Amino acid sequence: MPTNVTADYKKAEQAFRAAREPRERLDCLQEMLRCIPKHKGTEHLQADIKSRIKALTEELAGPRKGAARTGPAQTVRAEGAAQIALIGPPNSGKSSLHGALTGSHAAAAPYAFTTKEALPGMLPREDVHFQLIDLPPVSADYMENWMANALQPADAALLVIDIGDPDCLEHVPMVCAQLASRKIHLIGRWPGSDTPPDPADAADDDDAPLQDPFHIELPTLVIANKVDLSDAREDVSVMRELLDEDFSILAMSAKTGQGAAELGDFLFRELGIVRVYTKSPGKARETDKPFTLRRGQTVEDVARLVHKDMASKLRYARLWGSGRFDGQQVGPHHEVNDGDVLELHSA
Repeated sequence: MPTNVTADYKKAEQAFRAAREPRERLDCLQEMLRCIPKHKGTEHLQADIKSRIKALTEELAGPRKGAARTGPAQTVRAEGAAQIALIGPPNSGKSSLHGALTGSHAAAAPYAFTTKEALPGMLPREDVHFQLIDLPPVSADYMENWMANALQPADAALLVIDIGDPDCLEHVPMVCAQLASRKIHLIGRWPGSDTPPDPADAADDDDAPLQDPFHIELPTLVIANKVDLSDAREDVSVMRELLDEDFSILAMSAKTGQGAAELGDFLFRELGIVRVYTKSPGKARETDKPFTLRRGQTVEDVARLVHKDMASKLRYARLWGSGRFDGQQVGPHHEVNDGDVLELHSA
C-alpha cells in the first residue's frame, strides 16, 4: 500500500539492512518502530517489527536465571571478507563439506538432522578468509524457527545437494520455497557481476510505497556435492540443463577436496571483494591482513574500517597501486581497487 515514508524511517531501515551485530540491529528496529507511519496500512509491518524486537531482546538477554536456554544462538557474528551460509536438505553432506573446507569439527553422520545449531568456520583464499556458517538442514516438513534470524547477517549462501540423490533436482526448489516463506529469497545474481549503483541515481522520494525491510535476497551458488561417486560428472551436466532456477553450479567433493580452490575464487570474484592495504608514512605496507571491501567502495570506507572516527577526520590519502603514479594524492571519495595501498592523512 502506498504511504508517506519519512526520511527518518528510510534512514533507520537502511541502517537495519546494513547492520550485522544483534545489538545494532535491535537499535535499528526500535528506531524503525518509532518512525514508521502509524495507520492501518502499516499494521502488519508494525507487528513484524515488534516480534523481531522481542526475539532479539530475548536473544541478547540470554536464558533467564534458573532456566535452561530454549535453543542455540541464532546468529553468528560476521567475520572475514564475507559471511556465507551453508544450507541444504538432510543428508546432502553439508557438514562434511564444511569440515573439509574449514577444518571445523562439524558433526556428520549418515542420518538426517545431525546439525542442530549454527557452526562457524573460516575458508582461506590467499590472504583473506570467508566465514562459512553450517546451518541445520531444511526439509519439506521442517525448518528451524530461528533460521531466518541466522541468515540475517549472511552475504551469500551455498545450497548443498547430494548429486547422487535421484531427487536432488526437487530439493533445490523445495529449499527455496521454505526459505521464501520466511522472506529469505535465494537468487542466482551476484553483486560482483553487477554494475555498482550510482548513489546519485537514488531518488529520495518520501511518498514512495512502503517496502518490506525484512525481504532478503541472498546470492546463491548450488554445490553439487559428492562428485567423487560414480557417474557424478554426467549427473552434474544433466543438472545444469534441467535446473529451472538460474543458479551457478559448482561440483565439489568433501572426500577428495575437489572444487575447494574454485569455491574461494568464485566467492572472491562474484562478491566483488577488494583488498586494500595500509601503510604509515615512511614505512612499508602492512601485508599480513588487508582490509576487505566491495567494488565501488572508497577511501573513506577504508578509513572507517581503520577506526570509526578516522573517516570524519580524513583529509586525503596517498595511493600506491591503481593510481596514475605511486604516491598519488586522492580524496575521500576515490574508489579503491584490489591490491591498492593507502597512506591515510587526517586533520
